[in-house]
Parts: sequence; C-alpha cells; structure tokens
Amino acid sequence: MDYLEVEGAREFVARLAHGDDWRGQIEAFAADEGVDAAFFFGLGAVQDAEILYYDQDDEAYYPERFDEPLEMAACVGNVSHLDGEPFAHTHAVLSREDGTTLAGHLDSATVFAGEIYVREFDAELDREYDEETALDLWPL
Repeated sequence: MDYLEVEGAREFVARLAHGDDWRGQIEAFAADEGVDAAFFFGLGAVQDAEILYYDQDDEAYYPERFDEPLEMAACVGNVSHLDGEPFAHTHAVLSREDGTTLAGHLDSATVFAGEIYVREFDAELDREYDEETALDLWPL
C-alpha cells in the first residue's frame, strides 16, 4: 500500500442545484474554491443517472443509463486533479421505488435534491495513468 499523511483543512456543506449534474457541480465547486484534494459524501435524489462499470479484463468502463427517479442512498468520493482539471471520483448507491439498488461509478445524474459534505486536504493530488490497472490513480 502506498500512502500520504494529510491533514484536514476547510470543511463545507452544500446543497446541490435542482436540475444540474451531480458530479459536475462538485467539480465546479472544487474549481471555484481552489480545492485540490478532498473527500466528500452526500445524499438526496436524482431524476436519472449514468453509472459506469469498470471491466477489469477489458480495462474499459461500460455505461448503464437509468432514466427514472432514484434515491441517492449514499454517495462517496474524492476530489483530485485529472489532466489539470478538478475530477470528482464519485461512487453511488441508488435505490428504486421498490427498494432495489443500483451502485457503481457515478458518471452523471440530474439532481432532484442533494446535500453534500466536503472536507479539503492540505495536499494536491494529481491522477496519473497506472500501467497495472489501466486507471488514472493517485501516484503516492
């Protein structure tokens, strides 16, 4: 395991804007506030969602689109830089009306209502391509 000791810096709570993209708002917030590294979690509801599944054999993401109202039962992720821009690596557990769940890497979702907590770190994290996994990871 590679690791880096960090200390918490600023903390934020935010209400996401109805009708805007869930992940996109986190990335815009990070850019506006100059957040280079952070951890976040949130909850709420979305009107639709695109979830990505990473196939380890193919080394590729495959999207699944869900055009239905969903509860954002849990959303966790981190903020760092990818290609010089803020990137919100976001995972979500979404629930349907009948209680069944969908989960994975959240690519996009239209916010119905959402609240997040963000804790900034006193570090700058820039993702780099990792040969072993074919993913953009933190080079710790």
